[in-house]
Amino acid sequence: MTAVARPAYRDANVLRWLAAYTASVAGDVVYFLALSWAAARAGGPSQVGLVVAAGALPRAVLMLGGGVVADRFGPRRVAVVSDAVRCAVILTVAGALMLASPGIWLLVTVALVFGVVDAVFMPAVGALPPRITAPEQLARVQAMRGLSIRLSNAVGPLLAGTVLV
Repeated sequence: MTAVARPAYRDANVLRWLAAYTASVAGDVVYFLALSWAAARAGGPSQVGLVVAAGALPRAVLMLGGGVVADRFGPRRVAVVSDAVRCAVILTVAGALMLASPGIWLLVTVALVFGVVDAVFMPAVGALPPRITAPEQLARVQAMRGLSIRLSNAVGPLLAGTVLV
């Protein structure tokens, strides 16, 4: 007879990871909206496209390498460090933007740096669920992750609207 694994919704490791992941995704939503808003104020629609593309390109090109980094150094460590770097970049730029109006090249640089770090973060955070739960609970954890993403996508714009007002 085998012991029954603790359900994912009662596992403290899963719940801590889920709370951190939800906060991170909500922060990403706020970041993308604030970045687009700042680009629109600094230039216009074409500049918004330039800034968003500057962030998406390194993410798309480097994500496979980000998976290698996560495998080499461990997904937990890589996720924590890359999320801390993303947070530091955002806070630094937010402080700079409070002192001066945003230039389009500052926003492009921020988007590039964020995209590079995001290319490392995304594979690392995606590799964590199998490491924090039993195999029979993995489907439930992935469903909880999907719910977290949807919740963050609903709450993030509200937070962004509050911050941008």
